[in-house]
Amino acid sequence: MEPEEIAGALAEVAGVVIRSLADRRGMSFTTASTLGRLERDGPARLTALAAAEGVAQPSMTQLVQRLENQGLAVRVSDPGDGRVTLVALTDAGREVLAERRKERNARLARLLATLSEEERRELGSAMRTVAPLVRRLVDEPALVDAGGDEA
Repeated sequence: MEPEEIAGALAEVAGVVIRSLADRRGMSFTTASTLGRLERDGPARLTALAAAEGVAQPSMTQLVQRLENQGLAVRVSDPGDGRVTLVALTDAGREVLAERRKERNARLARLLATLSEEERRELGSAMRTVAPLVRRLVDEPALVDAGGDEA
């Protein structure tokens, strides 16, 4: 396959996987993504969360208010600048994320169990190749942007 064909196939697979694994029961993709970001990166300014999630600041403000009402996030003072307020994940938020991951992984494991041993080996080999590439995509978005417009 040519790089363009591989890129299209990878984008298609990623989209299908994201849509099919998204647990829509009571939590939007943006909500889950925001909680995951807080877990990975730690407390953040509301403006930074909005920019990272690609939503307007008023929308993020509403989302954070809902998360606070559900006990999944809390606003805290920035230890480096008491005038700044950060959004932080609560222990309950961590538990919700852990449960969602457990359910997601169980769904995937059931699906993978339907593959033959050879298919699982081939998929494992492909994952060893694609996982570092995807990490670079996330960690170095300038590499993607430098190549032209994304569509």
